[in-house]
Amino acid sequence: MRRREFITIVGGVAAAWPLAVRAQRAALPVVALVNLRSAEAAVGLAVAFRKGLDEAGYIEGQNVTVEYNWLDGRFDRLSSVMADFVRRRVAVIATPSGTYAAQAAKAATATIPIVFGVGDDLVRLGLVASLARPGGNATGYNMSVSEVPTKRIELFHALVPKAVRVAMLVNPENVPIAERMLHDAPQASGACFWTANANPQR
Repeated sequence: MRRREFITIVGGVAAAWPLAVRAQRAALPVVALVNLRSAEAAVGLAVAFRKGLDEAGYIEGQNVTVEYNWLDGRFDRLSSVMADFVRRRVAVIATPSGTYAAQAAKAATATIPIVFGVGDDLVRLGLVASLARPGGNATGYNMSVSEVPTKRIELFHALVPKAVRVAMLVNPENVPIAERMLHDAPQASGACFWTANANPQR
């Protein structure tokens, strides 16, 4: 083989190699992680998520692609983000520590598997049919926090026993958490008067 032909062949292979790598990566299943915090605030979550994937045998960049979506408190972006996942047919939608994100995913698709992490009633949120027989396309873990408002009021009362009026900041865009707090906190407070204000940032 002449030198010029050899250089031409090697050059062609080298030029095609990045395309082959990109095609291989594009063919990997995509796990779409979505969280309403910022990337900076969710560093620990991302590290734990990657560790969990590794322990399950899924190595990012080798046999799975992880797409991180940090929404910086933009609840209004959830529906469009989920619609994009459905359009691209991602393999899994992961919503760790995201009650509202899990609901948005459930509303967007009945076929793509959803893995959630929420701290509220899964049945009431519409994520599963029942705890015994969840059915559907959503699974995950539940951190029961129904007693948290009561415990907060008890602690506050112990610190400031003469308080008769308490103001609570609620983000109205985070619907499930806002509804839960506005329902549970006044009941837990007993005789205290509550004023609910919206926090537009978080």
